Amino acid sequence: MSMLGVGVGTMALVVVLSVFNGMEELNRQIFKSFEADMTISPKQGKRFIASPALVKGLSQVSGVHLLSSVAQDNALARYANAQTVIRLKGVDENYLQRQQLDSALLEGRLLLHQDGANYAIVADGVRHDLSISPVDILTPLEILYPKSGQTLSVINPDAFTRERLTVSGVFFIESRYDNFVLAPLSVARELFGYAPNEVTSLEIQLHPGTNEQTAKQALQQVVDKLAPGGKLIVQSRDDLNVDLYRAIYVEKLFVAITLSFIILVASINIFFSLSMLVIEKKADIQIMFALGATKNMVRRIFLTEGAIIALTGAVGGLILGVLLCVAQERYGMIGMGLMDSIIDAYPVHLQWGDIALTGALVILITILTSWFPAQRAANVESN
Repeated sequence: MSMLGVGVGTMALVVVLSVFNGMEELNRQIFKSFEADMTISPKQGKRFIASPALVKGLSQVSGVHLLSSVAQDNALARYANAQTVIRLKGVDENYLQRQQLDSALLEGRLLLHQDGANYAIVADGVRHDLSISPVDILTPLEILYPKSGQTLSVINPDAFTRERLTVSGVFFIESRYDNFVLAPLSVARELFGYAPNEVTSLEIQLHPGTNEQTAKQALQQVVDKLAPGGKLIVQSRDDLNVDLYRAIYVEKLFVAITLSFIILVASINIFFSLSMLVIEKKADIQIMFALGATKNMVRRIFLTEGAIIALTGAVGGLILGVLLCVAQERYGMIGMGLMDSIIDAYPVHLQWGDIALTGALVILITILTSWFPAQRAANVESN
């Protein structure tokens, strides 16, 4: 029973930690499908002037592959008789060269400008809310944005700046991006009333294999030099989503602590088993002392027995936990059960650090639960 309790607790700890690792890796893949490797944005406010010297200096940093200017804000979208609030993201031609949306395209094509006409690429959530059909080229997508200095009123036609776009494609990544609409940068600037070089951010895609931390430091140095005053900050993709990663880490930590207590409770069986064994073998222990056994020898005997019980269960639990994670990763035995999920099964990701930590935890608990019975056996007085 002691072996079984330790084994089940160890297996559960390995599986749960691997699931949290899988969720973290899944979020990284989702963010990688839409967000840039590095983003330069203002520390205060939501827009800044991206001077040609700044853009040129950033483009010449080692490891930089593509630089995209972005103008982004909330807006109102209308299509036929439907309307909804969207997140309009104006991007330049370099954005589509990043090829991030190629695998996320559901319908149509990735097109922003052609033959003097402006196009929009909408998220699947916007398509659903507005009943958009990319095949219908006669019905435009109308984008409205409030004019500065005007009294906001839905019945005042002069209160909004308007742009009409043809929907060229529909993409789907994850529900958090379901309200996005991609449009040409010039259209977004016209809507928002931005100056020609004014942007909300500069997005940078790095060459594969580039060290992100090194590139981040180099980009920050260029920003500090060409845009003095500390008004701009360079952030990696992880920096932009640090709150989510922190939440996953905290939840993983508390779950690990909870399961550790379960393993501790299971290990208490070892404590009682060894304590009863000391009582039952009291006469045998006295005989060993009479034959010349030392306290250290007796203590090691009971510590070894406790270690055999615990480690047998722990090793079995580790092996079973690893096998379950590998099977889940390859065959997806346990599904998410969500219709709008981008994956069918729970993601798992084994990390040897978690396995080593679990093993070390079991060893520590084994020592704690076996020490007192072993010490009691070593203190049995010989007649």
